[in-house]
Amino acid sequence: MEFGPYLMLATLEGAVSAAVLALTAVGLSLVFGVMRVVNVAHGEFFMLGAVVAWTVAHWLGGHPALGFALALVVAPVAVGGLAAVADWLVLKRIGYDPERTIVATIGLLYIIQQGALMGFGPEARPVEPPFNTRLALPWIEWGEEGLRLVWPWGLATTSYKLFVILAAAAVLLGVWALMARSRAGLVMQATREDREMALAFAIPVGRVYAGVFGLGAGLAALAAVLIVPIQQAHYLMGGDPLLLSFIVVIIGGLGSLPGTVLAAVLIGLTDGIVSVFFSPTLAKILATLLVAMVLVFRPQGLFGSTAR
Repeated sequence: MEFGPYLMLATLEGAVSAAVLALTAVGLSLVFGVMRVVNVAHGEFFMLGAVVAWTVAHWLGGHPALGFALALVVAPVAVGGLAAVADWLVLKRIGYDPERTIVATIGLLYIIQQGALMGFGPEARPVEPPFNTRLALPWIEWGEEGLRLVWPWGLATTSYKLFVILAAAAVLLGVWALMARSRAGLVMQATREDREMALAFAIPVGRVYAGVFGLGAGLAALAAVLIVPIQQAHYLMGGDPLLLSFIVVIIGGLGSLPGTVLAAVLIGLTDGIVSVFFSPTLAKILATLLVAMVLVFRPQGLFGSTAR
């Protein structure tokens, strides 16, 4: 197989990574953009979504599609609800102070991680995809008779991977509609712009913060449900999503949802292509170098605004 088909295959793998990363990073960006706090436990909410997905699928049994469909609903709601409770019990008590919030969410990280270890165990556990049809992909090449379609051996993907990309895109469009076209989004934006003014207009800022924190965690959990049939559920799987989400949010601009999505696509595709042709370690190194360049030449990120 020539280089072109390999590149196409690597790009598709990168697109799957980008789709899941975009969901996870948008949740983190949403929390920072509205609440102005850094959620270090975000990766553990991702891990918890995968654990809940495995638990639901294992408990329900039957056809894999039934457990997966139920997990798509249960995991984001359960994890988002847990995050909202954590916001009320912990973050609200410390007044959302940025420094103390970092320490508090580090504590949440270890509590969730060790709780998952005790309840779920140290083993990595697979979740069967609801459907996984192999789809051969065509390639265009130039022959004696001009352009023609060929079907190189090994150039294929699965229907589930395409579903992950489409599902993530649909959810991201829903988040955009929520923020730009709904009353709830207007309330979130008002709270983000001026908390004191929002309180003066009788906006329940505490409930808004709890809802945003829960929504961010729910998006991370949903991303985990989508990716766990491709990977496996494990109690330590939250580290890489947290690191990559921070990289994406810094590059895209703190609190900028369009910038976060664009940066996620850039990092996801780069990670997929470089991992296939070179190594995953090199992909992480390149992402870190890109963050360093952004911090030096454009500290506010690609779409972030300068401090006023």
